[in-house]
Amino acid sequence: MTYQEHFEQIVRDQLARVEAMKEAQAAPDFAAKEKIIIGTIDGDGIGPIIMDSARQILEKLLAEDIASGRIELRPIEGLTIENRIEKMQTVPADVLAAIKECDLLLKGPTTTPGKGDGRPNLESANVTLRRELDLFANVRPVAIPEQGIDWIFYRENTEGEYALGSRGVEINDDISIDFKVTTTIGTTRLARAAFEYAKNNGNKNVSIVTKANIMKKTDGKFLSLCMDVAKDYPDIKVDDWYVDIMAANLINPLFNKNFNVVILPNLYGDIITDEAAQIQGGVGTAGSANIGGRYAMFEAIHGSAPRMVADGIAEYANPASLCRAAVMMLRHAAMAEKASKLEQALDLAADALDMPGDGTGNTAADFTDFVLKQL
Repeated sequence: MTYQEHFEQIVRDQLARVEAMKEAQAAPDFAAKEKIIIGTIDGDGIGPIIMDSARQILEKLLAEDIASGRIELRPIEGLTIENRIEKMQTVPADVLAAIKECDLLLKGPTTTPGKGDGRPNLESANVTLRRELDLFANVRPVAIPEQGIDWIFYRENTEGEYALGSRGVEINDDISIDFKVTTTIGTTRLARAAFEYAKNNGNKNVSIVTKANIMKKTDGKFLSLCMDVAKDYPDIKVDDWYVDIMAANLINPLFNKNFNVVILPNLYGDIITDEAAQIQGGVGTAGSANIGGRYAMFEAIHGSAPRMVADGIAEYANPASLCRAAVMMLRHAAMAEKASKLEQALDLAADALDMPGDGTGNTAADFTDFVLKQL
């Protein structure tokens, strides 16, 4: 296939994706559902350790619902780097089929092969799942009450550079090209979700982050579409920022208290939300929601920490991020009271335990025991 044919196929695939988005299913009414299946995916590296903690905690918190059959915690096997490489599938077909039988997913971190690590060029499992399940909004809250910081980030989850990250072309030895995609539906539905959240939580300020002065077609389209949606919410204050200035202003106390809801394209959202989590106390302290229509997936925002495994200190991994994701999952599933109960226990754990993740302090087992006692 020539690179011209390759590019033509990419365009055809993206046009087909747009048509499929038009047929997307509406979100289920979890309060009315007779049974909710929560799939739990261990992932790689420290994933099984922190998922074991989260699963134990959920089993206690949801004991009555599990006993009655209203909730099922269903382990999903096979989303490991070893199995993915063996089958040469980013998400093996049998694993994806099992995932699609669930209503909600709680997922541990997965390893993505990197340039020069000797592994096949498999796409990120997260990117594939977001695309296959059409999880268009990545929602990440960050709160530091003592600093007046209350942020929630709405990151576009299925487009941008990541949608085509494994489909770039090497024209020759001198030049390589990657691609970025922005669609009207993809951006508009993200902006609508963010503005609805802002409206439902007291007309919070909304900030739109792009590099529209440079990426005029894609980021320019993203900014224009978000501003169009903003017209339907006249009571909400809206501003826009370039991503480099936003990165600086998040650590500027003269500005950062003014940010509430932030809308970002995929790549910028990935970077900025990790910065925000670090300001909160580290990526191990923050959870993440991936929201679509039919499906929703909740996960820690950090990676699989292969260095911790290699150094023999994986038992010191902090399950807080995955458990914070479980809080978001419970709220999404109309179980706000249980979500608040778990959140309070996690706040106590954050104050009481020392979990630097360097082989000192408390272990994941200590964390689990502490939270279980609070529940």
